[in-house]
Amino acid sequence: MKVRTLKKDKVNIITLGCSKNLVDSEVLSGQLKANAIDVLHENKKLDHNIVVVNTCGFIDKAKDESIETILNQVELKRRGMLEKVYVTGCLSERYRTDLETEIPEVDAWFGTFELPLLLKQLNADYKKELLGERLLSTPKHYAYLKISEGCNRTCAFCAIPLMRGKHVSKTMEEIVFEAKNLVKQGVKEIMLIAQELTYYGLDIYKRRALADLVNRIADIPGVEWIRLHYAYPNKFPLDVLDVMRERENVCNYLDMPLQHASDAMLKAMRRQSTRTEIEETIAAIRDKNPGICLRTTLIAGFPGETEEDVESVKDFLQQQRFDRVGIFTYSHEEGTSAYELEDNIPAEEKQRRAQEIMEVQQEISCEKNREKIGNTYKVIVDKKEAGRYIGRTEFDSVEVDNEVVIHSTKRLQPGTFVNVKITKAYDYDLEGEVLEH
Repeated sequence: MKVRTLKKDKVNIITLGCSKNLVDSEVLSGQLKANAIDVLHENKKLDHNIVVVNTCGFIDKAKDESIETILNQVELKRRGMLEKVYVTGCLSERYRTDLETEIPEVDAWFGTFELPLLLKQLNADYKKELLGERLLSTPKHYAYLKISEGCNRTCAFCAIPLMRGKHVSKTMEEIVFEAKNLVKQGVKEIMLIAQELTYYGLDIYKRRALADLVNRIADIPGVEWIRLHYAYPNKFPLDVLDVMRERENVCNYLDMPLQHASDAMLKAMRRQSTRTEIEETIAAIRDKNPGICLRTTLIAGFPGETEEDVESVKDFLQQQRFDRVGIFTYSHEEGTSAYELEDNIPAEEKQRRAQEIMEVQQEISCEKNREKIGNTYKVIVDKKEAGRYIGRTEFDSVEVDNEVVIHSTKRLQPGTFVNVKITKAYDYDLEGEVLEH
């Protein structure tokens, strides 16, 4: 007589989209582990029986990638290589009804705020006491720390409020507790993220409290670097710059998405700032902290954008000389106010404009990098790749910014800091040698 053995569940989480999604997946992993359920992130071995796809629904390209990933997992299920496929995240929040009809093979769909329901589906209990505890999917020396959810801004192109709701700040105590837990896990660099950092505290403290929060995190022993992502330019709290200048472990780095530089486009995008106001904010930031690295992101091809608007962006970049720039092509999103406008610029033309703008920035980036030759910088070692050590300065965030190719006669461990003298510069990367003590 055969005895049937029950195989223990093993869950693989696939994360798509932004760093905020990554944090959500890490929280899910922590909850599953606390329930004694085996959990992996981006497992390639296919030795798991359950998959959770954490989707992105921000722009067309991200939505297409999410749907393709779901279909790939459904195919594995059809072939008997998976038992269950669950979907969560922004795409699921936004299009659940349609997706349930179009992809019925998915076992269940969950929105962005339905973690307890997802856990219940996985036979796990939601443990409230696991405040801020999560299983890191990043290298252990850096982590993202989400300080709020949602957004109160009304940018014409953005669907985030539809998927993530209104702005809700975490308390300082909760964030500091989570930061301390990250340090216990070996994290040295904490990247503060939110849809809109500068709004932090307005809902619960009735004031912009980002500076106080950063100060409190900077006080935590073991935090070597704190990095700020996604600051809105309108009513920017300049006291954050005082903290950045006074605290050695706060990186001289600010990610401030501006989206455009033409007044006509800024108004159409409902950005609440004119070009002059943006320039005044940038000047005030650089006056407070002359050594700051400024990163921005832009959108090309918004409805009604003209060649004159594109030239305005190029002129703006040449004047302001940002250290880092990223660019997206406009995506026509249902439910946004811009969806009422005609998406009148062909995809190829949007791409051409984006490329034209980035060529301006490429030259600026190369010039700025060349200015670094001969200088020495504190660099964090991220990894060893193809026989070379790769790291970053305080002016560079993970994946989106420059890297430093590090030459060393000694073995270097990821997560350690070394002083590197820059010897070569490229358009977007640097090369240098470790200064031996």
